[in-house]
Amino acid sequence: MKCRVCNNHIEPFISFGDMPIANGFLLEKEFKDEYFFELATAFCEKCFTVQLVTQPDPNLMFHDNYAFFSKTSKSMQSHFKEFANWIIANYLKNKDPFIIELGSNDGILLENFLNNKIRHLGVEPSANVAKVAIDNGINTEVAFFDNNFANQALLKNGKADAILAANVMCHIPDLNEIAKASKKILKDDGVLIFEDPYLGDMIKKISYDQIYDEHVYIFSAISVKNIFAYHGFELIDTLPQETHGGSMRYVLCKKGSRNVSENVSNLIKKEKNLGLDKLSTYKQFKVDCELSKVKIKSLLKKLKNEGKKIVGYGATSKSTTILNYCKIGPELIDFISDTTPIKQNKYTPGMHIPVKPYEYFIKYNPQIAVLFAWNHRKEIENKEKLFIKNGGKFISHIS
Repeated sequence: MKCRVCNNHIEPFISFGDMPIANGFLLEKEFKDEYFFELATAFCEKCFTVQLVTQPDPNLMFHDNYAFFSKTSKSMQSHFKEFANWIIANYLKNKDPFIIELGSNDGILLENFLNNKIRHLGVEPSANVAKVAIDNGINTEVAFFDNNFANQALLKNGKADAILAANVMCHIPDLNEIAKASKKILKDDGVLIFEDPYLGDMIKKISYDQIYDEHVYIFSAISVKNIFAYHGFELIDTLPQETHGGSMRYVLCKKGSRNVSENVSNLIKKEKNLGLDKLSTYKQFKVDCELSKVKIKSLLKKLKNEGKKIVGYGATSKSTTILNYCKIGPELIDFISDTTPIKQNKYTPGMHIPVKPYEYFIKYNPQIAVLFAWNHRKEIENKEKLFIKNGGKFISHIS
C-alpha cells in the first residue's frame, strides 16, 4: 500500500470493519443492495499523513441526494460569518478581490462574500446542495476542483486572491492535483486557507467517528506542511477551531511570499510532544478505540435492561462509524431524531435504525438520548433544556 501523497509505504493501524456510505441513508427496499467497504486507516512515516487505506468512488458519496446541508446549524452559520470576516480583514486587500471555495455546499460561507459584493465562485460536486446556493444568488458550479477546472476558471475569472475550503480538503484523495491547480490559479501573494477536523483532537478525545468514507485524511500541521511543501507552498499560520469537535485552520501561500507566524512552529512542537509523528501513537489509538467501543455498547445494554427508552439525537455522518463499528442497532436505539428532511423516514446506513423527524423526539419523551451530534453539544443542550429538566440525559462515546 502506497501513500497517496508521497508514494511511500503506509502502515495500517486500525480497521473498523465493513462500513456503508456514511451519508447513505436508505429505504427498507434498498437494504439488499447496500454498498459496503472496509474502513481502515494507515500512517505514512515519511510525510506523517493519516489516511484511509481505501476510499469508495466519490460518485457514491457526493451526488444529487447528498444528505448534508451546512445551514441546518445556527452555530455553523455564526462560525462561517466569522470565518468570512476574518478572511476579508486579513487577506483581501487587493482591489476587486476574487475568491474560490472548494466544496461550497449550500453557500453558508460564500453568502457572506456575496453580501460584501466580493467576486466569488463556489465549486460543489453535489447538485442538490449546490442548487440551494444557486437559488440564493451565489455563483456556484457543480463540479470537482481539478487542473482542468482551474484552467477554465482562470479564463473566466482571472487569478484568485484566495482559495478556501471548510471540512472539504480532507475529503479529496488527490491532494497533489489540488495543490497544482491551486498554485496555477492563485495570485503570487494569494492564500490557500482550509479548516478540517484536527488529528490532535481526535487522538486526545478518542473521537474515532471523525474517520469515515468522506474523510480520506485527518490532518495535523506536520502533515499539511509536508503535503503542500512538495508543490512550493509554505504553511504560514494555524488557528484552532471548535467546529466538528475540534478543527484546525491552515493558511498556506507560495513559498516566501508572506511571513510565517510563530503559531506554526509552536503547534508543530506540541504535535511532536503528542507523538503525532510516531506510529506507536496510532497503535495506542487503536487500543483506546477498542476500549471505547466496549464501554458505550455495555452502557447502552445496561440502560436498555433497566427499561430505559433510548433514542439517538442527530443522524450524522459520524454516527455511521460508531453504529457499525460498535454493532449498535434498533435493538438498543429505538430511532434517531434528525431535522434534515432528506434523512427523515429512512434508515441509518448499515445498522438500519429508523430516522424520524424532530417532533418524534418530543412526543416519545425518552429518558436517554445518544448524542451523535456531540460536536454541537452546547447548542443542543441549550435547545433541549426541557428534556434535561425532566430528567432526560444525553450520553455519547466521547468522555
